[in-house]
Amino acid sequence: MPPNEQAEQKDPSGHRAHEYGILLVGILSVSTASILIRLAGAPPLVVGAWRLLLATLFLAPVAWPRARREWRLAERGEVVALTASGVALAVHFAAWIYSLSLTTVASSVILVATNPIFVGLATHFLLRERVSRQTIVAIVLTILGSVIISYGDLAVSGRALLGNALALVGAVAGSAYILLGRVVRRRISTWAYVWPCYGLAGVILLLVCLITRQPLLGYPPQTLLILALLALVPQILGHSAFNWALGRFSPILVTIALLGEPVGATVLAFVVLSEIPTLTAYLGGPLILLGILLASLAEARVKAEDPSSG
Repeated sequence: MPPNEQAEQKDPSGHRAHEYGILLVGILSVSTASILIRLAGAPPLVVGAWRLLLATLFLAPVAWPRARREWRLAERGEVVALTASGVALAVHFAAWIYSLSLTTVASSVILVATNPIFVGLATHFLLRERVSRQTIVAIVLTILGSVIISYGDLAVSGRALLGNALALVGAVAGSAYILLGRVVRRRISTWAYVWPCYGLAGVILLLVCLITRQPLLGYPPQTLLILALLALVPQILGHSAFNWALGRFSPILVTIALLGEPVGATVLAFVVLSEIPTLTAYLGGPLILLGILLASLAEARVKAEDPSSG
């Protein structure tokens, strides 16, 4: 096991509040993404490419020494999983960020956050791991909350329907990204994993931008600042927090925790963009938060019964 992976292992005496605290930081950080993307004023693919490439650049001084040391000892399956994860992340961002230009923030974020359905099914049928009844209830509650919010916010135009469909594509790709990350994170530390993953996804989006002749340069200072904030807050703080959590929690809990993003994003959309939440947002939001709480309690119970799990 790599030395820095040993350093990431849980304290057996238990610092669960610290670990759940990092999950909360991840939720709050990714909640800013849709707002910053709206404010960026750049084409969707350009935003995704710069977000990932700048995050890779910012992380290089810390991540490069670890990645060079750990990937030298990696198995072939881990390299394949890393590559597939980077591709999945690129598809996730391309589909989701473009959907934000076609539909509302709430609709896009809620639909792209249906990961627990896909991750739960894959965990049961592909990974052959048991999913507890309480976790299933948590999934149902969070998805129900998302559906309630979405129902009050979904537009009926063809443009909005395309945006909603792209958000669902983003959800499937995001689920693959989470599950593949779980495979890699069993032996590879957080920074050694996310740095090449973000970099590969960024290069893929960069190539797509070049092929489609998207303008990569020439933006005003405000846009450049927002792109840097996208790299620092939702990407480095947010995504990295969830990738860190994959070494300690089940993929299902991580994706359920991600459903806290629509709640935070809806609040920020009201404050920053003056998008007034519908009544259904007030009904569905508490269900999502309750689902996150139930999933966390179920995970804590599993950890207490088997500290080596997850």
